Amino acid sequence: MTHIHFKLNFEELKEKVLGSDLEDVMKSALVIVLNSFMEKERDDYLEAASYERTEGRKDYRNGYYERDYKVPVGTLKLHVPRTRKGEFSPSLFEKYTRSDQSLVLSMLEMVVNGVSTRKVTNIMEALCGEGVSKSMVSNITKKLDPLVMEWTNRPLNVKYYPYIYTDAMYIKVREHHKVVSKAVYIAVGVNEEKKREIIGMTVQHAESKESWSRFLESLQSRGLQSPKLVISDAHEGLKQAIQQRFIGTSWQRCTVHFKRNLFDTLPKKGREEAKRWIKRVFNASSVEEARALKDQFLKAYEDQPRFTKVGELLEEGFDDAVQFMNEPVDYHVQLRTTNNVERINGEVRRRERVIRIFPNTQSAFRLIGAVLMDIEEQLDRGNRIYLKGT
Repeated sequence: MTHIHFKLNFEELKEKVLGSDLEDVMKSALVIVLNSFMEKERDDYLEAASYERTEGRKDYRNGYYERDYKVPVGTLKLHVPRTRKGEFSPSLFEKYTRSDQSLVLSMLEMVVNGVSTRKVTNIMEALCGEGVSKSMVSNITKKLDPLVMEWTNRPLNVKYYPYIYTDAMYIKVREHHKVVSKAVYIAVGVNEEKKREIIGMTVQHAESKESWSRFLESLQSRGLQSPKLVISDAHEGLKQAIQQRFIGTSWQRCTVHFKRNLFDTLPKKGREEAKRWIKRVFNASSVEEARALKDQFLKAYEDQPRFTKVGELLEEGFDDAVQFMNEPVDYHVQLRTTNNVERINGEVRRRERVIRIFPNTQSAFRLIGAVLMDIEEQLDRGNRIYLKGT
């Protein structure tokens, strides 16, 4: 009797089968082919067929386990052969692993960019032909934890940051069955190369001196040296924390916020002229010039009771609002306001808005940290610098 032997190229068959557009009726046939391919791979790995006794066998068979495998027609349930020592792995799943990693990275990117869990589920359903549960999305996003933790705890003693911007934004978090407000502290440093880095982030219960002090202390514990200038708004707790933690550091009050406060106290009559004068004060190129303009303003309006309050506020906050003028003139525009960090806050807000309420503090830390990591990659890329000039 004549025996006919078929010689199959399993690698070529696998690629052709996986790349084809099969109907559901072909799923069972595909399962048989792939199971047979993995069985042959195990035989080759063991260097022994089933029930064959050889001197050179590497290991022994140890049954099978079930594993899902995604293909264009859906998900197949395969019987994956295993060995006693557990060192055998079918090459079929090397491609699956790469696809799985791509899927995870795509889902993480969607989450970081502010796509809601419900939308991620719908997108995955369209791509994979089946739904992805909310719990699966949640578990996948937890893969961000070690990355975010490593980034937020990286050493800061390898560079010196002469200028630091800091600000807080507020988010909603579920805690003990209640929705509470929490503060997210963000710090941006400008290093000696005149480029920006997001050097710190934390989620705190409230914006207070103690919370700000803990945040600044955490930066110091990572090696941050006292900067020349810290730029922020006029939160009293932050001011006190800066004085306590950064000896020899000057505090720059954001001039945009300060001018807004001054303008709010101006009377309607004569308001525009007074605003132009105040703007001239903070557009001066030196502290001496600004002080002279400020004194002229106070003298010009000293006999007008309607301007008494704005004069008092200007006098009280002047010194803290002109510290940037002690730095190179070319840096003044960047150093006099917190617009830099507020734009970052705005980008974080845009991406977290779809979430509305974080399920817990850890999820807030995870997502906002990942967003900040993404934003930092876009800051001053290539040869671009933030502080231009001398």
